[in-house]
Amino acid sequence: MLIAGFPAGAFAANCYLVAPAAGEQCLIIDPGQDAEAGIDEIVRQYRLRPAAVLLTHGHIDHVWSVAPVCGARDIPAYIHPADRPLLTDPARGLPMQPGQQFLRGLTFAEPADVVELSGGMTLDLAGVQVVVDHAPGHTEGSLTFRLPGGTEPGTLFSGDLLFAGAIGRTDLPGGDYATILDSLARVCLPLPDETVVLSGHGPQTTIGTERAGNPFLAGLAGGSGRSFPRRSTAPPAGPARGL
Repeated sequence: MLIAGFPAGAFAANCYLVAPAAGEQCLIIDPGQDAEAGIDEIVRQYRLRPAAVLLTHGHIDHVWSVAPVCGARDIPAYIHPADRPLLTDPARGLPMQPGQQFLRGLTFAEPADVVELSGGMTLDLAGVQVVVDHAPGHTEGSLTFRLPGGTEPGTLFSGDLLFAGAIGRTDLPGGDYATILDSLARVCLPLPDETVVLSGHGPQTTIGTERAGNPFLAGLAGGSGRSFPRRSTAPPAGPARGL
């Protein structure tokens, strides 16, 4: 499996390209601000043919370039329906006044072809099998994309659910702390320790590393055996990444 990525734009949101091998079709995950040049460079380097865009959630730092990227290649974008409205109105994912000021004068549009995803789906796209899990808490429509490992460690594209040493913020519209803890316990912790986690911001990590040392995961039980405080306040202070 070929996976290449780079941090895009001022938000340094990680954009990834995934393909079975060089010279094949590929998937693009989270094309953020000014991502086109980085995507073009990786496509040329590995002789890839983009087939679709997958979006972990609808925040502007992850979807900024989705319409031009899809339009230039006539490919679809995949997103959860709860976050689809953010494609055309990204200010809905930000505090009202700062969002309006930050995005003043900018217009955003959906790609011509948008496919809505739900948790529990398995996609077969561009020769890549992708398991989709709905993981709300950072946004209502947050998703993770998992590549089953087979004989190698699996890979989880966690978006802004799980970072190295931190978790996604929950203080923006659609965020909820108890909900993100539920998603972490249900989606992340049941995975094998060797699962590679490619986050929406920052360096890669593994499930085992986060299980052992991420303070936000302390007290969580994977699967249905949840054990955590049910509250809706923001998580304690920690590394802040992205929106």
